[in-house]
Formats: sequence, structure tokens, C-alpha cells
Amino acid sequence: MKIVILGGNQVGGTLAENLVFEGHDVTVVDHNDQRLKNLQSRLDLNTVLGNASYPTVLKKAGADDADMLIAVTNNDEVNLVACQVAYSLFSLPTKIARIRATEYFRYPKLYSRENLPVDVFISPEQLVTSNIRRLVEHPGALQVLDFAEGKVKLVAIKPFFGGPLVGKSVGALRQELNLEARVVAVFRQNRAITPKGDTVLEVGDEVFFIAASEHIRKVMSALRRLDNPYKRILIAGGGNVGLSVARALELKYDIKVIEQNRDRAEYIASELQSSTVLHGDAVDRELLHNEGIENVDVFCALMQDDENNIMSCMLAKKLGVRTVMALVQRTAYVELVESSVVDIAISPQQATIGYILRYIRRGDIENVYSLRRGAAEALEIVAHGDEGSSRVIGRTVKELRLPSGVTVGAIVRGEEVIIAYRDIKIQPEDKVILFLADKKRVKEVEQLFQVSLGFFG
Repeated sequence: MKIVILGGNQVGGTLAENLVFEGHDVTVVDHNDQRLKNLQSRLDLNTVLGNASYPTVLKKAGADDADMLIAVTNNDEVNLVACQVAYSLFSLPTKIARIRATEYFRYPKLYSRENLPVDVFISPEQLVTSNIRRLVEHPGALQVLDFAEGKVKLVAIKPFFGGPLVGKSVGALRQELNLEARVVAVFRQNRAITPKGDTVLEVGDEVFFIAASEHIRKVMSALRRLDNPYKRILIAGGGNVGLSVARALELKYDIKVIEQNRDRAEYIASELQSSTVLHGDAVDRELLHNEGIENVDVFCALMQDDENNIMSCMLAKKLGVRTVMALVQRTAYVELVESSVVDIAISPQQATIGYILRYIRRGDIENVYSLRRGAAEALEIVAHGDEGSSRVIGRTVKELRLPSGVTVGAIVRGEEVIIAYRDIKIQPEDKVILFLADKKRVKEVEQLFQVSLGFFG
């Protein structure tokens, strides 16, 4: 696929790296020459220097015969205009735009072929907000991902002493506790272990399991003592992300927001219903003490600066907060700080990339999540065809020729959630949820689910 990426920033650069790795023909457009040189020095791609919305620049980037345009510059207006130009002048088929300002989402009539022809919108703020909301709803989880319209969840958790299954085999999850769930991956000291029935779960492992949404809490209790539900949440930073998270949580939780800019603090106070908004510095120890930081359940550092987010989390943890989460823009920082300096590092880049990949993957892909800093992946793919045209239809899970490190976790058949044990047979239109410990295997998975040319259903 020929893809033009507008913006060589953190999101654009990481996305380009993923797409080049998968064999796509990628061109990156940016106004920063040094940024482009850095990308070209380590990736096999083309670059064009210039304003991403200019027709001459888009033509030079190959928009006239490209399959997809992905506009992820830091300027919403440039992204929107670029999509308009790509449609009006080059008839480019698929146009994806990252939009940050919520104002643009209030008027859906704006977006049509006659007005603003954007095929797919990406809101990093909404992706991050959904991520944080799921984590708050499931205390103790490191990641919580939705599949099949929320019917199924993939959860990452670290087993602790006190969990009934700690020190026991994966097979005991079903045999001893009668739990309908499947462990799809175990990472031990950053090394992937493909789980088998006799794989023993140890303290410190990072365990990924899949279960129907209503069973998640029960499965978590088998791996660690359940944390009490969160009640009090302190948000550091009242930018777009901080405001979005406060809006999403304030009706169920006691929310406080700290914002350093007085005008912005007054604005978000007027936008929120029940949250308390404080004007101040999130690394002001006296302010945190005065606001009862030791009684806070979750501290979310959502400021624009990675270093401020990390430092404020360190301080909050030292002062007694149960769980600290930090928004981390730089991919290199995520691995350094997660599980050491902060409990959970939230990467808007990885969330955005996963969202985009669902439109690039071959086959009928419903969801894609980029995991473990882009090294692993979770997919929801629809099985099409029949027993004659498909290599998965009519086969049991144990009969599938799955690549190494790939595990089928669950199958959603209509409204029914089926945990993918070895003898479960795949039927047409099943939604199959897979975990890839190594995303290098994604092409093999796509090929496995492809329907032969003789099928026209």
C-alpha cells in the first residue's frame, strides 16, 4: 500500500516505522528538515520538506496515486485542509486526520464529500480518556482493552502474593476455579512465554488474559488480592486531555484538577459539573498536602511535558498515593518509567497507531491494539468464507496453523462470548480475538484468515 503521512513528529515517525516494517511504501511530509533527515537515516522511506496542506507539496509526495493519506501534524487545520486538497485535487481514496480540538467534533454535518471529506477521525484525547476510564474501573490492571463492542476484554495484570493462582499452573484457572477465561501471554523479565496448561504463574509476571467483560473482576481476584474500588482521583493538568478525563469520570468519582494557568483553571471550572478545580502547581508539596494527597486513590499526571508528569508522579507516590499514571509522549521514556517510577505509563502514540492500523491491515479487522511499546499486538478479525475457501472456518483452535507466539483468546459469535479452548470450532462471521507476542507475525495471521479467490460470499 502506498501511504502518505503528514507530520514526522512522535506519532508520524512511530507510525512510519511501523508501516515501513510491514512493507508499505511510505512518504513522510514535514516542515522540519532535521526531523525528516533523522527518519530517513534509519528507515527505508521517502520524505518531502514543506507545508503539509500545500497542493504542490502533496503532489510531490505522491498524493495523485497514493492509497491512503494520514494527516497527523500538530495543527488540526492543516490536517483538515490537507484532506480537502487530497480529495478535491487528487481523488485520494482514504483520508485519515488526527483532530485534537473537541469543537470540531460537535458538528458532524461538516464532514461529507461536499464539505470536509475526512474518512476517519482520530482524537488522541478520546483514546487516552477511554484508556484511563477502563483502568479506573478495574483497579490493579495495567491495561484494559475492549473487543466486540465491549463484550470481551483483554487485561494485563501482575500477580501478587495472596492470589489463589499464584504459583499454580495456567490450567488451574479453569480446573480449580471454574473460570471462563484464557491466559494468552505471559511476559517474564520482558521475555515472552507462550502459555500452556502447565505454565506456572509467578509473582512479577505480566499476565495477559481474555474473558467476557462480566468475568474480569473474578479472574483478577484469582491472580491478586482485589484492590478496593477507586473513589478519589487527582488530575494534574487541565489541558484537553485533563478536561476530557475529568468530564468522563466526575459523575462517578470525586475529582480534583490542578491547573497552573489561572485563566485555563477558570475555564475548565466552568466546563465541569462536580469536579473541584485548583489553581496551582502539581509538584507543590504543600498544595498536595493541603488537598489530602495521602487519601487520593489515583493520581493522573496529564500535563503536556513528560518530565513534569514523571516528576509529579514520583512526588505523589512518595506522599502515599495508591496508583499513579503518567501521560508519556516520548516512546523511549515509557519503558524507562513504567513499573518503576510510575505504575502505568499512558502513550497516546501507541493508542493512535493501534487505531490507525485497523484501517491498514488486510482482512476484515475490527480492532487493533499496539502493546508493549509496539512489540506486541492484539487483533479482532472476522472470519469469512466457508470450509472450502478458508483455512480457519470449520477448524478447531488446535487445528489452526498459528505462527509461533500467536494465541487465540476468544471468539464472539453473535452475542455469545466463547473462550477459545483447543476444541472450539470456528464458524463463518465469528469475531476471533488473537494476541501476538511478536507483531512480526501479523502478515502470517492476515494470510491465515484470507479467503481464497474462489469465494464470493
